[in-house]
Amino acid sequence: MVSRAEGDAQKPLSIAAGSGVATRTILIFASAKLFLHLAAFRGYGYFRDEFYYLACARHLAPGYVDHPALSVALLWLATHLLGTSLFAVRLLPALAGAATVALVGLLCREMGGDRFAGLLAMSAALVPGEYLALDHFYSMNAFDLLFWALAGYLVVRLLNGGDPRLWLFLGLVLGLGLANKISVLWLGGGLIVAFALGPERRHFATRWPYYAGAIAAALFAPYVLWQVKYGWPTLEFIHNATSQKMVHVSLASFVAGQVDVMCPFTLPIWLGGLAFLFLHPKGRRYRILAWTYIVVFAVLAASGSSRAGYLSPAYTWLFAAGGICAETLLYRRSLHWLRWAGWGLVAVVLLGGAVGAPFALPLLPIPTYLRYAQALGQKPTTEERKELGQLPQFYADFHGWPEIVATVAGVYRRLPEADKARARIVAPDYGVAGAIDLLGTPLGLPQALSGHNNYWLWGPGSFDGTTLIVIGSRQERLAELFREVERAATIECGLCMPYENHRPVWICHGLKPSVPEFWSRIKHYD
Repeated sequence: MVSRAEGDAQKPLSIAAGSGVATRTILIFASAKLFLHLAAFRGYGYFRDEFYYLACARHLAPGYVDHPALSVALLWLATHLLGTSLFAVRLLPALAGAATVALVGLLCREMGGDRFAGLLAMSAALVPGEYLALDHFYSMNAFDLLFWALAGYLVVRLLNGGDPRLWLFLGLVLGLGLANKISVLWLGGGLIVAFALGPERRHFATRWPYYAGAIAAALFAPYVLWQVKYGWPTLEFIHNATSQKMVHVSLASFVAGQVDVMCPFTLPIWLGGLAFLFLHPKGRRYRILAWTYIVVFAVLAASGSSRAGYLSPAYTWLFAAGGICAETLLYRRSLHWLRWAGWGLVAVVLLGGAVGAPFALPLLPIPTYLRYAQALGQKPTTEERKELGQLPQFYADFHGWPEIVATVAGVYRRLPEADKARARIVAPDYGVAGAIDLLGTPLGLPQALSGHNNYWLWGPGSFDGTTLIVIGSRQERLAELFREVERAATIECGLCMPYENHRPVWICHGLKPSVPEFWSRIKHYD
C-alpha cells in the first residue's frame, strides 16, 4: 500500500499536471493585453495609415487599391457608433489583439498543454514588438493576426477528430481573412500543401475541404470582381511597391528579422514549438501547422522583398506548441529545479518584452524615448527606401500631422473669397490627404485630392482647374501645368518623416491641360 505522502511524491512536480489551460488564465492574459493597449491608445497621435482607412470608410466599396474591404467596413461601423476619436479608432485592433492572445491559450489547451504551457505561450504572445505595434493602431493587420490564429485553432480541432463540419467554419475564417488581407492566400496555400504532405490528405477524399474552399472563394469574390472592374489595380500597386519602395531583403536578413520582430526572448519558445511539432510523438499530430509555417516562410523568403513581419501571424501556433514543448521538458519530470527554471523562462520573456515594448508601443515621451533608444544602442530604422530623422519610420508616422494641416489651412485662409469657393488641395500621399480630410474639416478646408492609391480612383471631384493648392512638387513641373505658380508657405512638421518636412506649399492658377489629362499625370500606386 502506498502512503499519501509517497503518492504525492510520485506526482509530477507541476502546477499544471492534468489540469489544462484554465479559462480564467486565458481571460487574465487577454485582459492584460487589452488593458495595455487601452492604456496607451493616445500614443503620439493618429498614425499615417489611420487617416487613409478613415478616408476609405467614407467611400465604402468592395475593394481598394492596396487592401480588401473588410477592415474598412469594420471601421465604418466603429466610427458610426463611436466617432473618429483615437479611442474609437483603436478599440477594435485592441480587442482583436486580446482575442489573438486568448486563441494562443486555446490552441495550447487543444493541443494538450497544461497550465504552465499556457502561461508561457500567452506570455510569448504578449511581448513581440510586431504584435504590440500592429494591435496599437487601426489597419487590416491586427485582424490578420486574429484570422491566422483562429484558422490554426480550427485546424487543430479537426486534427483532434472534431466534427468535419468544422471545415465550414475554417472556410468562413479563410474567406473573411481574404476579405481583410490577400496574404491569407499564403495561409491557404500553405495549408493545402501541408495537408497533402501527410496522412491528413485523406481529408481531400471527403467533400468538406471543397465546401470550405467554396465558402472562402465566395467571400473573396466581390473583391476579385472589383479588381476586374478597375483593371487589377492591386497588381500594379504590388509591382510598384516591391520595385520602387521596398528594400531588398536577403535570406539572412529575413531570418534575422524573424528574431527581431518576434522579440529575441521568444526565440527558444517558437523554435521549441517547431521541434515539438516535427519531432515529439504528441506534437506530430499537429505537424500540419509546422509545414504550413515552413511553406509560407519559403514563399516569403524567396521573394527577396518581403518584410520580416509578413510571417508574424504564423507564430501564434508556434508559441502554443512551444509552451507545450517547454512544459514537457521542465514540468513533467520529478526534478524541483526544473520547475524554477520554467518560472525563470516566463520571467525572462516578460521582462525582455518589457524592455523592448517602448520600441513598438508609444509608452514614453519622445525625449525619454530618444534617451532610452540611445542607451540601448537602437538607431532609427525603416523597411522602405526612405530617409530617416530622429525617429524610426513607425514613430515618425505618428508625428507632424497637425502642423501640416495648420500650414495648409493658413494658405487656404489667405486666398481671396472668390478663389476659396473653387479651390481644391492636392496632397502628395494618402497620409497628408487623409490628415487634411480629418483634421482640416474643423478648419474649413475642402476634402483633399491626391494621385496616391485609392485617392486617385476617387477622382478630381469638383476641381475645375481654376485654383489649386499643391503640397510638395517642384516649381518647374508646376509651371508646365499652370499659368501662375506662387510659393505660399513651407511645411515644418518637426519629428515627422523627413520627406514630409520642409515641403513647399504652392498656390496654382489656370490649369493648362484638361482636368482628366492632369489627373492621369498624377497617378501613383505604391
